[in-house]
Amino acid sequence: MTKKTSMSAGRKKFLAKVRTNLMEMRARLLSEIDADMRAEREGNKDEGMDTYDLASEERDREINFILSDRERNKLQQIDEALERIDGGSYGICESCGLEIAEPRLEALPFTQLCHDCQQEQEREARTERRYEEERNVYRKLGSTDVDDDNV
Repeated sequence: MTKKTSMSAGRKKFLAKVRTNLMEMRARLLSEIDADMRAEREGNKDEGMDTYDLASEERDREINFILSDRERNKLQQIDEALERIDGGSYGICESCGLEIAEPRLEALPFTQLCHDCQQEQEREARTERRYEEERNVYRKLGSTDVDDDNV
């Protein structure tokens, strides 16, 4: 009985540490997003730019959009991890239902899958990509045959 209480206290301590780390990550991310938005507003005040400057600024804007999309995704993952901590389901693999190892949670505090399930998911994604690539090659080959017949 004492051992179970000790493990529970250890788990509570671990969750408190993870919560603190997630909150710090969240604050840092929000600060970076805010700084990026302020910098972009300041950058938009520049006038008298030539075509190359405008093209470069447009490219930078596209890159920032992609990055901000990633940042929003990461922020959402952090918020969901905090909700799982509050709900008592943090550290449980969403695929197999087993506990996720603490070292994995320390490295990826917003992970939802254990190592094995993550590897399986990545294997399936690679297989799906290969299948799609092969399908696209066959489509292209098939469409060139039809095009040649119509000439």
